[in-house]
Amino acid sequence: MNNHHYDTVTEAMAGLKERGYLTDFELLVEKECLACHKTSSYLSPEEFEIDEIHRFEGDSDPGDEMIVYGISSTIHGMKGIVVNAYGLYSDPNTYKIVSRLKKHI
Repeated sequence: MNNHHYDTVTEAMAGLKERGYLTDFELLVEKECLACHKTSSYLSPEEFEIDEIHRFEGDSDPGDEMIVYGISSTIHGMKGIVVNAYGLYSDPNTYKIVSRLKKHI
């Protein structure tokens, strides 16, 4: 269960990193996977679980509507962060990748 509350995307990312979510994952639409640039690897979303979700509303700018996910994989021994837009600027192709992550929460 997520007991952490953050006011900004930056705070959420810092808080997750403090708790061991050290890898910044990128959603790669063309490969339908998570990219880890630190290890130069492409990973299947099905091998990860969502541990936390932090959603941020864009009070004055719809471009600020973001979701920060804390994800982990026992298969790969990794914990990391995925940041994705929602609302007006969301990409349905990145949502397809996120929807393949297991819901642990």
